[in-house]
Amino acid sequence: MKAPYDALMPLPKAELHLHIEGTLEPELAFALAARNGVSLPYADEDALREAYRFEDLQSFLNLYYELMAVLRTERDFEDLANAYLARAAAQGVRHAEIFFDPQAHLARGVEMGTVVEGLWRALGSSRENHGVSTRLILCFLRDESAASALETLDAAKPYLDRITGVGLDSAEVGHPPVKFREVYEAAAALGLHRVAHAGEEGPPAYVVEALDVLGVERIDHGLRSVEDPALVERLVRERVPLTLCPLSNVRLRTVDTLADHPLPAMLEAGLMCTVNSDDPAYFGGYAGDNFDAVREALGLTGERLRELARNSFLASFLEDDEELRARYLAEVDAYEFPAA
Repeated sequence: MKAPYDALMPLPKAELHLHIEGTLEPELAFALAARNGVSLPYADEDALREAYRFEDLQSFLNLYYELMAVLRTERDFEDLANAYLARAAAQGVRHAEIFFDPQAHLARGVEMGTVVEGLWRALGSSRENHGVSTRLILCFLRDESAASALETLDAAKPYLDRITGVGLDSAEVGHPPVKFREVYEAAAALGLHRVAHAGEEGPPAYVVEALDVLGVERIDHGLRSVEDPALVERLVRERVPLTLCPLSNVRLRTVDTLADHPLPAMLEAGLMCTVNSDDPAYFGGYAGDNFDAVREALGLTGERLRELARNSFLASFLEDDEELRARYLAEVDAYEFPAA
């Protein structure tokens, strides 16, 4: 008999692929809507949850952007981040590198400072309040123009003491990484880390482009890399981390069922995989839920789960605090899985 779900919760882990806007639970969405006088086209929380049935990435994104209308003030972003951090900490997350989508807010008239300062109200004290260290990563929307990305990076310059890196998200197909070469070069010149979504719905060639053109240090998703043996060999050789999101892959129909997920084969091939939640309010689970789901559906052993947890800290942007990274890794190594 396998150990119960809550017995696995203390396994320490880092979350490296998490969109803060994607943590907006229906209850908080309605609370913020009431606070800000925003009318939502859903009768109640249950009706909103019923809308969380997606055919593909675009159908999810439509709802994702619609609900952002409730996020207006610094307090809203602070409440959003604190709600995520509390849930994540309860599921064993010790370090979180959090994406945010400023263009989606700027387009609604919400200023960069409102977003960053609001998030930082929670992130700046997250170790003390939640026991979770954090980093903040600004993402560019790939279905917006390259010029818009450059303008967004420029708007973020007053806040770079709080922003660790840049990323690339939103609708992937038809928006190859090369489109954002210039803004990634500018980000590199500013000393920012670089990651990018690639190989979720887009082809393996997008992963190669993200590495060679954008100079990314991690690939977010990268699921379709397995279709290209030469790419797999390169990713293994160069130890490029992949931030996989299993429950997201099922909800967005990238894989039919969790039992079909290639994670075991990817680990067997030597790929540096991590497990993350992506947009947990929409996809049915936070980081611990994803760990538990792959354990159950894919029969992963405790040592494989430990490998995933170790990978998450090794792949994190904690180079400015190697002592903290070492402490987290020691916690992973010392963790004792419940008896079967």
